[in-house]
Order: sequence, then structure tokens, then C-alpha cells
Amino acid sequence: MAWNIQDEWQPLEAVVVGIGVDMGRAPALEDTYDPQSRKHVQQGTYPKQADVIRELDTFADTLAQRGIQVNRPESLGFNQVFTRDLGVVIDGDFVLASMVKDRTQEQAGIAHLLEENMVKVHRPPDMVKLEGGDIMSVPGEIWVGCASAVDFGTYTTARTNRQAAEWLSTLFPNKEIRTFELHKSDRDAKRNALHLDCCLAPLGLGHLLVHPQGFRMPEQLSALLNHYDASHVHEITADEMERMQCNVFSIAPNTVASDQRFVKTNTILKNWGYDVIEIDLQETSKMGGLLRCATLPLRRTPIR
Repeated sequence: MAWNIQDEWQPLEAVVVGIGVDMGRAPALEDTYDPQSRKHVQQGTYPKQADVIRELDTFADTLAQRGIQVNRPESLGFNQVFTRDLGVVIDGDFVLASMVKDRTQEQAGIAHLLEENMVKVHRPPDMVKLEGGDIMSVPGEIWVGCASAVDFGTYTTARTNRQAAEWLSTLFPNKEIRTFELHKSDRDAKRNALHLDCCLAPLGLGHLLVHPQGFRMPEQLSALLNHYDASHVHEITADEMERMQCNVFSIAPNTVASDQRFVKTNTILKNWGYDVIEIDLQETSKMGGLLRCATLPLRRTPIR
């Protein structure tokens, strides 16, 4: 199956879903690198491996039951829950991420998929830093969430820099690159937009979930919102953003996977006309990611 991703919502045909196997025990507080994980380590509520395995396996089974080809990373003895950050498929190419040092080994878990499918891989140069949660494809555009130069040198949660947007523009010259500078915090999850998909979700019927306070430069967000009817936009609060309510995952233009706890957001999605697949990732979310974070789409039905 040839890999191909042109947007966030065309019918999903193949995906990599993360695994909980080998994630191990809770890290030491000094070894956490996002505020959500830090909070749960401090509170003694960091998720148990068995619970994460159960949640991710159930999620993978739900997708497989819908006829989607579900791949999993190889179990290699380390945490491989959030596959989204390993890289991103754009059109038929794979853009490899340049991850924080503690996570680079995770990419070995999908090496077999890259080899088996003989996909063209773009490896970022040294000055480029990016993770897949900050990259979104929409028709004719690539959206990039990034940190300011100052924040990138200050916060562990700053994962993608402006050089990533510049590099992507050279790889895909026919696409407009739209950048969004995000707020960062290593200690306060309500003030930290870890990735773009933590505060923005474009949906297939022309709707948008957005947490406006996650964006450092209001003019960048305003330029995007000008393309949406106000009745098609739902704003996510800081409390909701911390619980990852923007981090939904489109299966098709009219089908969205969302966490079963998000009653208000799921009701709005249903009222907009979406079939909402309600998934339980409560324990997994304690590590700072949710549905989009745990999935790496490989192929969606190409736009003709």
C-alpha cells in the first residue's frame, strides 16, 4: 500500500497506533519533559503500563474493525506510545522528525515499515527541529506549530522551530506553509501548547476546534479564522485544552474519534453532523497526549 497523506480527514486506510508495551514504570520527576507527565508523577497518578496497553489495544481494534490497516511499532524495550511525533507523511513522502534527545530511539520502532514500503524519507538537517504533532496537512497548505527562538532555547516543551517551516517549504514548494507560534511552559499544562494538535483541530466538514490562548501571535490565528464561518468554530478553554480536547483524530470527513469523557465537545461534534467514535484513553492522556498523538497516519484515500 503506497503511503499518501494530503489532509487531516480523508478516509483513513492505514495507520500506526502506539503501543504501551515496554513503557515501564513512572519516570523520575527530573526525567519528565512535559507538564502533564510531571503533574501525574508528583501526584502518584502516572499511568500503569497494563492500563495503557489495554487502552491502545482497544483503540487499535476499533480502527481495525472499520477496515483500517493498523500497524504497530516494534517492541524494542522503551516507550513507544505517541507515534505521531516520529515523523509525518506528506503526499507520498515521509518527513522524519528531529525529536528531543530522550526520545530519538523511538524512531527505530517504525524502521521496518519504512524499509518494507520503500518510502522516500526526508531527514532534517541539524538546525531543523520538528515533531509530528506540530505538522498538519490541509489542501494546498502545511500548517506548522513552532516556538519562538527564545522559547526554543528555554523550554523542553519547545519541539519545533521556525527553521522546520523553512525546510518544509523547500521540500514542498507547491504548498503554502502557514506557521503558528505557540505558548510554552514546562510546569503549567494549562499554559503549554505542547504541539499544534493540542490547540487546533481542522475537521472534514469545514469545522475547527481551537484553543485561542495557545497562540502567541493573534494575527496568525486570525488569518486562519477568516477562512471559517463563526458557527463552524468551537473554542476550547484552558481546562479543556489541558485534558486534550483538541486532540481528536479524524477517520473520515464525517467521522471523528474523541475521548469518551469529552461530553460537551462530543455533543457539539454530533450536532455539526459528525459520527463520533468515543474512545477511552484516560490513562494514556496522563502522559500529555491523546488520540492524534497516539496515531501516525500512513495513507488516506487520495483526493482526485
